Amino acid sequence: MAHESFEDEAVAAYANEHFVAVKVDREERPDVDAVYMEAVQAATGQGGWPMTVFLTPEKDPFYFGTYFPPEPRHGMPAFRQVLEGVIAAWRDRRDEVGEVAARIRAELAERALVYGAGTGAVAPPGAADLHQALVALSRSFDEKRGGFGGAPKFPPSMTIEFLLRHHARTGSQAALQLAERTCEAMARGGIYDQLGGGFARYSVDAEWVVPHFEKMLYDNALLLRVYLHLWRATGGAQARRVALETADFLLRELRTPEGGFASALDADSLDAATGKPVEGAYYAWTPEQLTEVLGERDGALAVELFEVTGTFEHGTSVLQLLGDPEDLSAYERIRARLSEARTRRPAPARDDKVVAAWNGLAIAALAETGALLERPDLVEAAERAADLLLAVHLTADGRLLRTSRDGRAGENAGVLEDYADTAEGFLALYAVTGEAEWLDLAGGLLDTVLAHFTDEASGALYDTADDAEELIRRPQDPTDNATPSGWTAAANALLTYAAYTGSVRHRTAAERALGVVGALGSRAPRFIGWGLAAAEALADGPREVAVVGPADDPATTALHRIALLATAPGAVVAVGEPGAAEVPLLADRPLLGGRPAAYVCRHFTCDAPTADPQVLAESLGVRER
Repeated sequence: MAHESFEDEAVAAYANEHFVAVKVDREERPDVDAVYMEAVQAATGQGGWPMTVFLTPEKDPFYFGTYFPPEPRHGMPAFRQVLEGVIAAWRDRRDEVGEVAARIRAELAERALVYGAGTGAVAPPGAADLHQALVALSRSFDEKRGGFGGAPKFPPSMTIEFLLRHHARTGSQAALQLAERTCEAMARGGIYDQLGGGFARYSVDAEWVVPHFEKMLYDNALLLRVYLHLWRATGGAQARRVALETADFLLRELRTPEGGFASALDADSLDAATGKPVEGAYYAWTPEQLTEVLGERDGALAVELFEVTGTFEHGTSVLQLLGDPEDLSAYERIRARLSEARTRRPAPARDDKVVAAWNGLAIAALAETGALLERPDLVEAAERAADLLLAVHLTADGRLLRTSRDGRAGENAGVLEDYADTAEGFLALYAVTGEAEWLDLAGGLLDTVLAHFTDEASGALYDTADDAEELIRRPQDPTDNATPSGWTAAANALLTYAAYTGSVRHRTAAERALGVVGALGSRAPRFIGWGLAAAEALADGPREVAVVGPADDPATTALHRIALLATAPGAVVAVGEPGAAEVPLLADRPLLGGRPAAYVCRHFTCDAPTADPQVLAESLGVRER
């Protein structure tokens, strides 16, 4: 619609004469998008983007649609005709328009009570509920192709986190198999960039072959953590490779000069032959192009290796890797030469907007990956991104701004997911670095969540703060979309912070927030995966691991690494000098016979300490490395 109608001078002039036209960036204002999408769904039974909504001057919606063509087509009116019809209704049937707007506002007000009333009275899901969620997921699992449901297929990152945590807590091989098969199918398919690493936004088909080529920061941050945690659970070489390649993609393609991470790479790029924008032009190949770059022998091998059989128009294919290469050196040679050749193609444009929530997800993933896979540069990148959030996004009064660009903050207030995911990133940085400042900063963000985003009576959470700009309704949704919902992300971060500090207030808030997972988890597990993952941590304690010892002692380092390798669901790790009173979990934890020691606890009640990394590994279910 942008190209067809909004940029048409005649249509634009007509719209500007009769309307106040507002184009909403739903990444900048997810709250505005959420409330009007809910209105569209309430009125029509379905929604989607582009979303077209007509409002009264009081911002009440009264007419809706998604895509309108520039000319009448397939029974749909042209956008100009829609404008004319709305003008006529506003002029001649104003009372009717007002009645529609009032009815929709009333219906939205009723919906606001669904998640609010009584949420805190519902217990978080227990072991039986979490098992039922696994059973429900098994029913929708695609046995042949991995993943859940049919086309289009989106990477189920939050669901896989739940499955890995469930396996770690219960030993369920079924949960592990669902996670492994899905991760393998995605890593071998066209949704994964076989040359440069990183994942496309989703697969158009059910086989993970044909991607929508846009690459989003949030997908790659979440999937980086998924593959890292799969490697932690299984030691699988493929999971390790994909994790490292995805981390390198983030640093190479999405890192901004200021140290943050840009939102996305476009799906389109200029086709070198025609000079016109084509979706996937940067990533797709023909057999002839492979031969031109590699020569006859390696070109033929690449056609077979990467399944280049003419998936798209003009005989191009996205690269897949459906089997392991027999000749690893030839594979690496071919991959390097194709990667170099691809750099000479016109690259996709980049959306340089830095979103606080998505950067929080990237910080957590990079910090953990750097620590577990011994890549200190990744930890440094996570710290630099966190420093940018502190310098640009965090205001003097402790509030977050949602976006920045070129090191300058935008004007839009942070929403719940910004606070929750940034806190998640800071908590991961504390676990990896032992620098207590990150724990304190996370606590400050979570205190804001409790003060401004939480309904004290019910324990329910809202997507916007109580002092945010007033919309027709205050948005609230505990279900995941492409990212964890702010509600369940906050619950997980609150639970983690409580495990570090012993704060009853934060733990109680987490438990109350997770009550909604008990209501939805067994019925719609695919849409509340992060809530289920948080509930797994709650069911396990979560485990609290305190490592005390001098920072420069190799024995401290060895114990700390074992603790970070723990697969126990949501395990928290604190490391520091003995008697580090600024971190309650480390307080009153002495050395063991003068040697660095590790304490494994639940609710601050600890097993006997150990100075032996092997004993610690056994207590935490750590695989041999």
